[in-house]
Amino acid sequence: MSNLSGMTGFARVSGEAEWGSWAWEAKSVNGRGLDVRVAYPPGFDAVERAIKTAAPRFFQRGSLQVSLRIDLADSGDQATINQALLDSLVATVEKRLGMELSGEALASLVAVKGVVEAGGSSLRDLGADEGVVAMLAKAGEQALAALQAERLKEGDVLKALLAGLVTDMESHRAQAEALAAAQPKLVHERLTKQLAELDTDGRVDRERLAAEVALSAAKADVREELDRLSAHFDTAHGLLAAGSPVGRKLDFLAQELNREANTLCSKSASLDLTNAGLGLKGLIDQFKEQAANVE
Repeated sequence: MSNLSGMTGFARVSGEAEWGSWAWEAKSVNGRGLDVRVAYPPGFDAVERAIKTAAPRFFQRGSLQVSLRIDLADSGDQATINQALLDSLVATVEKRLGMELSGEALASLVAVKGVVEAGGSSLRDLGADEGVVAMLAKAGEQALAALQAERLKEGDVLKALLAGLVTDMESHRAQAEALAAAQPKLVHERLTKQLAELDTDGRVDRERLAAEVALSAAKADVREELDRLSAHFDTAHGLLAAGSPVGRKLDFLAQELNREANTLCSKSASLDLTNAGLGLKGLIDQFKEQAANVE
């Protein structure tokens, strides 16, 4: 898949046949892996297996809920008795009580779940028709394809948004680079001022002061962080161009970007550089939040 895909979407595919009408609905939300749950009428277990087998061909991540509804043209809304289940219940109760049931006792068994079904027998008969099952399974795959198309639409929006955030981060990095050039001078001025306040007698050796200034300037050097940020931005552009599945990689990249931004702020010797680092962190948080929606 060359395009970026999101993980949320909804699709519906429906149709009619001589025995009635049917409709597939498929929706998905974010998920760390691929989780597919299928709701279907009694007797259509084969359809569930077909959908779960087909789903990995369309998706690699996301929590999917796929449901099949069937409305029968005849007796679809009529209640039917599952006679086999009712007879089994009656035999079991009579055996335990040692007497035949009648009247209210029989009526209470009819209320047991599964004894009375809405068109249950007809649906089971329909589910035994291999041609019908194959048609519905194919329609279910069409619903998955339609859901994939919706997720790709979301992916287009996410791609533009994430690319814009990377561009904004690059601007903040450029600003930080310009401000970082003043780091050595700021460190020298800060140490000199502190020394003047503490060493009023001038006892500190000037060579020792120069060595301390050099050491502090080295610790405040943020060129490595800026270089790594540039490399991470190049990686981000590459991942967005490559397309899904890159959601996990983008999430990991956001963590690495945040690590560099934190170090940048900790080494800062000026309020302006700190603010630039904080602005960068804000953009990284937005990037991480949106990357969580990418497959």
